[in-house]
Amino acid sequence: MKPNILIVTASDGNNLKLANTILEISKEYEANFEVVNLLDLDLPLYSAKAESNGTPKDATFITAKFMDAQGFVILAPEYNGSVPPSLNNTIAWISRSGNDNWRDSLNTKPVVLGTHSGGGGNHVLMAMQEQFAFIGCNIIGRKILTSYAKELNTDSAKEVLSQLVKISSIQ
Repeated sequence: MKPNILIVTASDGNNLKLANTILEISKEYEANFEVVNLLDLDLPLYSAKAESNGTPKDATFITAKFMDAQGFVILAPEYNGSVPPSLNNTIAWISRSGNDNWRDSLNTKPVVLGTHSGGGGNHVLMAMQEQFAFIGCNIIGRKILTSYAKELNTDSAKEVLSQLVKISSIQ
């Protein structure tokens, strides 16, 4: 069976463009790739007060998407040396979605991390690596890093996606 791999982007800009480029490249692999833009979700800022109003429909939706995936490509711009609020907020809602098995949405699943960043992107990649490893994901060693001065290396992206598909297939 083909693995389901989510290309998750936390941007309407260059990281969304990168996600769509990766989606095009992914067509040569035996996997079902899908782009999900976190900015399309209607998720309030997570807080105990917000949670007391019930689990938002989009929190249930994104949790189900993550549960059904066998692997991920996570793309996010660098915000002040860290991850964008939309990514943290989504993870918070997944963890509080009311699904007692929410950890299964991420735990042991392979993840490729990437960014298009005007400021280099190393800080967001390190922050995402720490965050997703803490949650229990298996991080693919090579990252996808583009900038205004450095376009996507298609051959490198294919190598990373090949690893992801291979590992996702045994999930």
